[in-house]
Amino acid sequence: MKTAASEIISESPEQTARIGRSLGKLLEPGDVVALIGILGAGKTCLTRGVAQGIGADPETVTSPTFVLINEYEGGIPLYHFDVYRLSGADDMYALGSDEYFSGGGACLVEWADRVEECLPEEHLRVVITVSGASCRVIRLEARGERYCRLLEKLKHPGP
Repeated sequence: MKTAASEIISESPEQTARIGRSLGKLLEPGDVVALIGILGAGKTCLTRGVAQGIGADPETVTSPTFVLINEYEGGIPLYHFDVYRLSGADDMYALGSDEYFSGGGACLVEWADRVEECLPEEHLRVVITVSGASCRVIRLEARGERYCRLLEKLKHPGP
């Protein structure tokens, strides 16, 4: 399987949201983005940007910790999972993750490292590391041809 990686430094929550917005504009139905980072790293901030990028209202984006999945309507549906409270892969499968992953929208999975075995082999892994009060290192790891192309577009946006 083809892989690629890139790192972006974000110096503010606004910049993290802009990165998410750029990503959201590139997402297609069936895309899966695995978000990984400690509490407060900026996963939901990035998701707000992704939602805006697909044409959804970013103000409606909240961490779905208590409802597990939120859906946002834009150019395509965006399914936002927060699997922090799940006990493992069986709970993720019980949510119908396979149907969401192969459905008509894009999926963002917060705390994806907790259910790694449930993710499709090909996906975009986004690891957010806190490197200062508002500074973050965002590592994008493309797993599969589709995500390698997506990563190239993020690194070299067109006009």
